[in-house]
Amino acid sequence: MHAIAIGADSAAIDLKNIISEFLQQQGLQVTDYSYDPSGENPIYPDVAHTVAVSIKEGKHERGILICGTGIGMSIVANKVTGIRAAQCHDTYSAQRARKSNNAQIISLGARVIGPELAKEIVAAWLASEFEGGGSAPKVDRIGYYEQQENGR
Repeated sequence: MHAIAIGADSAAIDLKNIISEFLQQQGLQVTDYSYDPSGENPIYPDVAHTVAVSIKEGKHERGILICGTGIGMSIVANKVTGIRAAQCHDTYSAQRARKSNNAQIISLGARVIGPELAKEIVAAWLASEFEGGGSAPKVDRIGYYEQQENGR
């Protein structure tokens, strides 16, 4: 697996650091997109977009976005063509995000879940792979609608 892209806004830096360390302990390379090279504190739309584009461009297979609730990050990442991001606050949703929806990105809310649960969610998502089967036509349909919207 290529390096995992990770990004957080100022509300979620502590949880991002915990998750980054957890991933590194699992032997994964982590690329952190949380910081603006100019030294400015980036806002979540910028971080989410940068991570999503890095996945679209093939620099990473998967990404983890963390903000206060996980909602805004997920919304922004899903604006990038070809990206499927899912907000996950439990392990079952994280597994299904990958197995059924082939989500390349999960978003977490640092003000919603604690560090131990966040690690469990990330582990469940990383251990899951897209199953295809009955879900494949549904994921294909997501892409179809995405292309319809982009063709306007």
